[in-house]
Amino acid sequence: MIRSIIGIFLIAVNASIAGSFTVFRNVSFLVAGASHSALAGAALVILLETYNIVYINPLFGGILFAVLLALSAGYASQDEGINTAIGISFAMSMSLAILFISMIREYAARVWGLLIGDLLLLTNDDLILMFISTIIVVSIVLLFYRSFLFISFDIEGAMAFGINASLLNYLLLAIIAISVVVLLKGVGAILVFAMLVAPAAAANEVAKKVRDVFIISFFIALFSGFFGLFISFFFEVSPGAIASLTATSIYFFAIITKKYIH
Repeated sequence: MIRSIIGIFLIAVNASIAGSFTVFRNVSFLVAGASHSALAGAALVILLETYNIVYINPLFGGILFAVLLALSAGYASQDEGINTAIGISFAMSMSLAILFISMIREYAARVWGLLIGDLLLLTNDDLILMFISTIIVVSIVLLFYRSFLFISFDIEGAMAFGINASLLNYLLLAIIAISVVVLLKGVGAILVFAMLVAPAAAANEVAKKVRDVFIISFFIALFSGFFGLFISFFFEVSPGAIASLTATSIYFFAIITKKYIH
């Protein structure tokens, strides 16, 4: 239970930071692509483990593949639209995931566990990796906060001001991919999109300042995670599923409220 609570806090931090920049940069599709790419990376590590080649946490492979997808999508988007580039990279990573899973056979259940995720099954090793990844994300954002905001809202204007927008864009996409993997073990590849994007999208509908988006999305993600954990006490249901349903419901409530109040 303590590991679950710590995991929820780490997820909320990433949902606040990476989720908000995902909404600002309008690259929500990257979250889905990175989560399934991470699945392929984790499957590769498990495959190598079965042949006694490596013995590391599969999430390391997930981070590597997710970041590679983000960087390749950022590079390909120079010629194509970024969502098109992400979609093609997404298809490639899913093909690799299925290929690796088919080679794992009896160990495939470990990969499917990442597809679904479970806050109550987080290990100490998972939390350590999630914590280190979160520290990296927070540190990079603190260093480049204003520049990230600039390229998120006006990348052409950032280039005109002499900012290395291309490099910063790669870096921003990379930290979003890292945050995706932080959520992977807790809520699963299927539900990462809901927990990372929905809180920030809901906050973006009601916040009056950019700073407020980060704050509100943090508390939405935190509330959703704890509500999912609370419900799982009384019913045999996935806390991640309830958390994701709560986050997405809050988003639609924010949309409806904004429409009829304003």
